[in-house]
Amino acid sequence: MNSYRWIEITTFILIVLGLAILASSGVVLSYKIYGNNYYYLKHQIFPGLLLGIAGFFIARKIPHQKLKKIALPLLVVTIALLVAIFFDPVGFSFGGARRWIQLGGYSFQPAEILKISFVIYLAAWMEKRQNTIRNISLGFLPFLVMSGIIAFLLYLQPDFGTLGVILITGLLMFFVAGSKITHIITTILLGIIFLIVSAKISPYRFNRFLTFLNPEQDLLGIGYQINQAIIAIGSGGLFGLGIGQSRQKYNYLPEPIGDSIFAIASEEMGFIGALIIISLFLIFGYFGYKISKNAPTEFGKLLGFGLTSWIVVQALINITAISGLIPLTGVPLPFISFGGTSLIMALISVGIISNIAKRY
Repeated sequence: MNSYRWIEITTFILIVLGLAILASSGVVLSYKIYGNNYYYLKHQIFPGLLLGIAGFFIARKIPHQKLKKIALPLLVVTIALLVAIFFDPVGFSFGGARRWIQLGGYSFQPAEILKISFVIYLAAWMEKRQNTIRNISLGFLPFLVMSGIIAFLLYLQPDFGTLGVILITGLLMFFVAGSKITHIITTILLGIIFLIVSAKISPYRFNRFLTFLNPEQDLLGIGYQINQAIIAIGSGGLFGLGIGQSRQKYNYLPEPIGDSIFAIASEEMGFIGALIIISLFLIFGYFGYKISKNAPTEFGKLLGFGLTSWIVVQALINITAISGLIPLTGVPLPFISFGGTSLIMALISVGIISNIAKRY
């Protein structure tokens, strides 16, 4: 079976699993806020899933090489949307973060669009600079400037989870494009310095890091979510409590439909279910990178690699963070967490990856 078929089948399974988990994890919160047990499930299907499927088939059909022509305009529009977030009445805030744009009764997150537009632009930019990517002034410094602009805009929202996903993906692309290892190390060190400074000037972020080092500290405060998540994961045992039987979703675990959904899945499906979800993302990554490796053009290689990476990296960050293996950060689990924009962008990415595979 062709690699793109494996990608598509894996995506289909993840979406079906995601809808089942969302139907269960969101039932309490949905009824509490909207008086409807399945508000979140319905909104995940429409407009999220339906628009995502449409985007998948369009991206699957259009030759991916044509994306080079719109790489720069698409990135410019995305950056404009990221700036528009900070201006009323288009942009609005929720939970202390300003990440959404609202138009005609619908809201979306420009940062989710950035995950695709930045990858497309980097793939086109790096292909043009195959012979100069190792040069400081023509390769390394422009990459740092681009990454810095993106980092600044996401820092202002603030959205450190998405910032991590995008910058790690960009750095991985920079590495496979042939950059010097010293440039990679320098970029990592600059990133670490940025994180330390950000933590120092923001007590909330610094406390999250302290909670990671000592999860038992402040159980009812900053450590509440991670401890409730660990309780959920531990309660699932080997085979889980059963779909729909989660106890932590009853107003114990924050963000049961978003950042914490893997904990609910583990509680209901157990270690076996969690292992299945992780395995599906590993399968997705394996065949996505295989498609990238076999692509006939440098643009196709970098594009396939970048799109596969953002999905795999985001899944890895979400799962490890909610499991207490890295400091807690807010990113959705691709194909599973509630969020229409995230689901649409993930499905469009899968469509582009499939298109790359069908071109060789």
